[in-house]
Amino acid sequence: MTDLFSPMRLGSLELPNRIWMAPLTRCRAEEGHRPGPLMAEYYGQRASAGLIVAEATMVMEGHSAFWHEPGIHSQAQIEGWRLTTEAVHRGGGHIVLQLWHGGRACHPLLNGGAQPVAPSPIAITGDGVHTPEGKQPYVLPHELRDDELPAIVAGFRRAARAAMDAGFDGVEVHGANGYLLDSFLRDGSNRRSGAYGGALENRARLLLEVLEAVAQETPLMGLRLSPLNSFNAMADSDPIGLISWLAQRLNALPLAYLHLMRGDLLGQQHGDVLTPARQQFRGVLVANMGYTAAEANAAITAGAVDVVAFGTGFLANPDLPERIRREAPLQAPDPATFYSPGPTGYTDYPTLEPQP
Repeated sequence: MTDLFSPMRLGSLELPNRIWMAPLTRCRAEEGHRPGPLMAEYYGQRASAGLIVAEATMVMEGHSAFWHEPGIHSQAQIEGWRLTTEAVHRGGGHIVLQLWHGGRACHPLLNGGAQPVAPSPIAITGDGVHTPEGKQPYVLPHELRDDELPAIVAGFRRAARAAMDAGFDGVEVHGANGYLLDSFLRDGSNRRSGAYGGALENRARLLLEVLEAVAQETPLMGLRLSPLNSFNAMADSDPIGLISWLAQRLNALPLAYLHLMRGDLLGQQHGDVLTPARQQFRGVLVANMGYTAAEANAAITAGAVDVVAFGTGFLANPDLPERIRREAPLQAPDPATFYSPGPTGYTDYPTLEPQP
């Protein structure tokens, strides 16, 4: 019987369990978006995950959306990330890097005055973004021309190559949560015409071009999608149709896994996206969002998914697989420290005492 603790093969990797660490933005990068020793300690503590998916990482300069998020577009960042990959590998773990472009969620105050970019000139509504001048509303993005898109595809490809130089075991392309690739994919934010707008196969074109380019640079590639998530003012008129079509189309690519957020963080859109993804996609299906260990185990045992990625569970429980194995209580994370600087609420959560 397959369960959370069943080992699995992913590409050339032999993973010890199916309890993956989901990508979690923590805003602990140093100056110049460089990962440092503190980030290496954090990820190293969590090396018992079946696979770590490191946080959203800037593929290109000038597209910051979180102020202190890491990048992978400079040599200093590559060297900084090596501290993390070495720490995780020393702990016997495996780690992939999530490649990300913030798109219209970026802000000029974080990017030397540069206007954010998007498929259509539609600003994100809502709470705003943290900047050096306090919280600011999102701004109207520049509508990317078709002739500007090859540079973005090339940026993702260079970032994948840089991730390999930094020692990662692979990469995950971020196609979720209203950032650039997702904003092209969903019709609530993509109102353009032409080769990259209108019909679903056109809206998916940029994502597919990125995946084809990234696959040339890495031995292992995953993709994260969130067809239902309305975070960052996102919506789609047919999220079930979107995931059904796209999951089937992805079979033509060398995709090691599909990482799917099963719901909506804001509770505005509803539906079952896992079943059509399972029916159409022939690779490893990873589910994420709000799973308890018992529910995750049942889903894997039933064959509904192959893996469950845990987010907040790993924040406060660096030894989450062992806690699940022992049925030990989970520590609750402190939301006030999710994005604050320093080790508090980041690397100071204790682990269980070793069993005799």
